[in-house]
Amino acid sequence: MTAPTPHSLVESLEVSVAANGARDAFLTKENGRWVATSYAAFARAVDEVRGGLAALGIRAGDHVGIISNNRIEWAVVAYATYGLRAALVPMYESQLPREWTFIARDARLRALFVATGEIQARLAAVPTPIPTLQHVIRMSSESHPALTFASLRTVGAARPHAALHPREEDLASLLYTSGTTGDPKGVMLTHGNILSNLLAVKDVIPLGIEHLTLSFLPWAHAFGHTCELHTGVAAGATIAIAESIEQLPANLVEVRPTVLVAVPRVFQRVFIGFQSLMAEKPAPLRWLVARALAAARRRRAGEKLGLAERLSLALADRLVFVRARARVGGRLQFAISGAAALDREVAELIDGIGINIYEGYGLTETSPIVTANVPGHRKLGSVGRPIPGVRVVIDRAAPASDTAVGSNDTDGEIVVYGPNVMRGYHDRTAESQAARTPDGGLRTGDLGHLDADGYLYVTGRIKEQYKLDNGKYVSPSPLEEQLKLSPLIANALIHGHNRPHNVALVVPSPAVAGHPDAHVRIRAEIDRLSAGWKSFERVLAFALIDEDFTQANDMLTPSMKIKRRNVVQHYEATLEALYQPRG
Repeated sequence: MTAPTPHSLVESLEVSVAANGARDAFLTKENGRWVATSYAAFARAVDEVRGGLAALGIRAGDHVGIISNNRIEWAVVAYATYGLRAALVPMYESQLPREWTFIARDARLRALFVATGEIQARLAAVPTPIPTLQHVIRMSSESHPALTFASLRTVGAARPHAALHPREEDLASLLYTSGTTGDPKGVMLTHGNILSNLLAVKDVIPLGIEHLTLSFLPWAHAFGHTCELHTGVAAGATIAIAESIEQLPANLVEVRPTVLVAVPRVFQRVFIGFQSLMAEKPAPLRWLVARALAAARRRRAGEKLGLAERLSLALADRLVFVRARARVGGRLQFAISGAAALDREVAELIDGIGINIYEGYGLTETSPIVTANVPGHRKLGSVGRPIPGVRVVIDRAAPASDTAVGSNDTDGEIVVYGPNVMRGYHDRTAESQAARTPDGGLRTGDLGHLDADGYLYVTGRIKEQYKLDNGKYVSPSPLEEQLKLSPLIANALIHGHNRPHNVALVVPSPAVAGHPDAHVRIRAEIDRLSAGWKSFERVLAFALIDEDFTQANDMLTPSMKIKRRNVVQHYEATLEALYQPRG
């Protein structure tokens, strides 16, 4: 019997629980072992917290915030909030207190869940009041606060409140953008927006009850929010929650997931680790692996392999690839990459060692997926074709600013149409209107082009693109990602706005940091990795810096994007010195 099509995230959970009540919904590590929570047990917790929130006076149209890393309680709060026709406003533990306060005031929160007493204390220390906030609920119970997640469940169990069923146009979540160039904006996503996205993804990606994922992407971010949490729950999959990003390698081996939803940096680390491993192997084995990866590329292109190629692929798999897969658990059937561009060389390696990789593209304003490579329809290097119900148009018209649209004749701004496109920005009418084309399309601010088969290629970000004083335009992000493929480069920022050429700030990796020949070795790496760049894109000078870009020093957003303005301001003297003549 076919399950009914849900019309809200509340119904999506109800359908999944009815079909999968006894199955494991979540795995969490407690006292050194992984403990399962069934879909039925999860649903009971949702019911109880919904009743507790109703007892606090939370009603339809209210906004409920949460400051927490991924945990079962996060998902419980989300679905309990939806069941009152209220909207969830998630934030990151890693954000600064002033950012929490800004979002809480902007969203006019009525209630706020916090992961720890420390977060509550840091929030209370901010002098700016939050006039609408009536309740702060602690998820942990240290220091015995009056209002906790556990006490809310107890109240809700005694005073149950039946789930309300939101309409598709009802607001489900306010997801705040990273704010790389200013204050974050609240992206209003309806139940219809998010549902259209997860149902379309389920149509084209084979995620089901037999799958186990390892969750480490923050659910406060659109990619983790929809593609991991809500899609995983709707599919009846099991979601293991990683202890931390630092414990990810160990957790991968322990959990042995069948699916991994990740950002390019994770796959870059696999790539760098594999390259470092192969550098230590004897020449005959390196030759075999190179031949096998070439055979894998031909097979992926649909070409028929000869006997020698099939043998080299099988031998390399037995001697090398199986060990590489073991580092990510050994059972991965496929991996999904999003949130930033994945270098083609990295994608080809991951795919070549036997892990099918599906790269997609999207943004918070599109719930988030716009395009995806899917089984039977993928081109590595592209971000795939539009998912069902979504249309992409490339706008070649120049924007109002002094910024070029595209670096070649086919590039332009990516414009998106579909049911996944946000309602707008919260309390920002002018910016909501500016983000739309006259016929209702969403201006993404990203540059790209479509090939003859409809596959999308993203080539940069309009706001990041700058002009050298010779009139040439540079999109720095793809170039920086290329540099980070080096095992010697932990991070990089390329700069050259209104200057004669590009320079860079480079954070050396621990493998080379502090070594007297670090500058020489990194110079060689930059030259090697930029061999395919256009001449004006090359980095002519660079400086090594000791401190990485982090959220703590306000140079990185919670979604791991560089706050360029902050970095350039902080290192203004260092960058300026790179343009001075050398004696």
